[in-house]
Amino acid sequence: MSDEGSNMSIAKRITLSENTLFGMGNPLLDISAVVDKDFLDKYGLKPNDQILAEDHHKALFEEIVQRNKVEYHAGGSTQNSVKIAQWMIQKPHKVATFFGCIGTDQFGQILKQKAEEAHVDAHYYEQSEEPTGTCAACITGDNRSLVANLAAANCYKKEKHLDLDGNWELVKKAKVYYIAGFFLTVSPDSILKVAKHASENNKIFGLNLSAPFISQFFKEPLMKVMPYVDILFGNETEAATFASVLGFGTEDIGEIAKKAQNLPKENAKRQRIVVFTQGKDDTVATVGDKAINFPVLDIDQNDIVDTNGAGDAFVGGFLSAQVQEQSLEECIRAGHYAANVIIRRVGCTFPEKPNYQ
Repeated sequence: MSDEGSNMSIAKRITLSENTLFGMGNPLLDISAVVDKDFLDKYGLKPNDQILAEDHHKALFEEIVQRNKVEYHAGGSTQNSVKIAQWMIQKPHKVATFFGCIGTDQFGQILKQKAEEAHVDAHYYEQSEEPTGTCAACITGDNRSLVANLAAANCYKKEKHLDLDGNWELVKKAKVYYIAGFFLTVSPDSILKVAKHASENNKIFGLNLSAPFISQFFKEPLMKVMPYVDILFGNETEAATFASVLGFGTEDIGEIAKKAQNLPKENAKRQRIVVFTQGKDDTVATVGDKAINFPVLDIDQNDIVDTNGAGDAFVGGFLSAQVQEQSLEECIRAGHYAANVIIRRVGCTFPEKPNYQ
């Protein structure tokens, strides 16, 4: 066993080069604060949800920053995931690449600085029309209600950034691609271009269902990209909404996973893998033609500080093993480890090094 272990670490050093993992999405600055039920009710928020900000939420952002103990963290679902993947990998730096749009403002500077500190190779499209996007994380107990004000993140332009030769070269360098479903509301054309490139070159493209509203209101762009999806991620709520929107006629999470796996697929060389997390309950994943349960790591309820970012962290851990060409079981184990670390801390933050074998 020790022999195999040492071989694995050598293999890992050989195969990982810069820009092997590519992510693209909405870079947001998370503004987290503990609130009460009255605050949620005032803005019509569910305790555990993700929504896009509307006009009547404008005051929420002004009010939340006035609270005592506000924390600012670099966020955005895909950016969180690639950052965690890089943290799990440690060396070399810049295995993970990230594209997204920010503003030319102080929040944008913070995001650039945080990406650099995380050793992610971030290439932002910078514009001055809109300020850098923010996400209010309204925390009550171990629930979190997220309200995203995309602002600049919504201004990503394929022809102004993704299509530029230097940027597209970075895309081509990658072997594994990951985009959260949230980006479907911004630039479905960019997603399709990357997804088709992955499919045509037998590379791995991962997509996340991200939130119930994506399946409900962005079903068309979601289903347009689905034939190129090699790994589909989501949680139990998103899976249930996806199943109901597509008329799967079942609420059984394993059955939903199998039906999602069998949706039409372009690259027949790779069978689609579907992975659904369920908080403290088992993660369900398709293995061959079966749906199998993988228990998560035990954690004392009192050690859970903030579940915000747990799903992103799971994907980050998963991807860190995926780029090292490890088995599905190993990818899920790495995902469970990363999520277990993240929920003990505020925001999607992590200690200096992982303690993962």
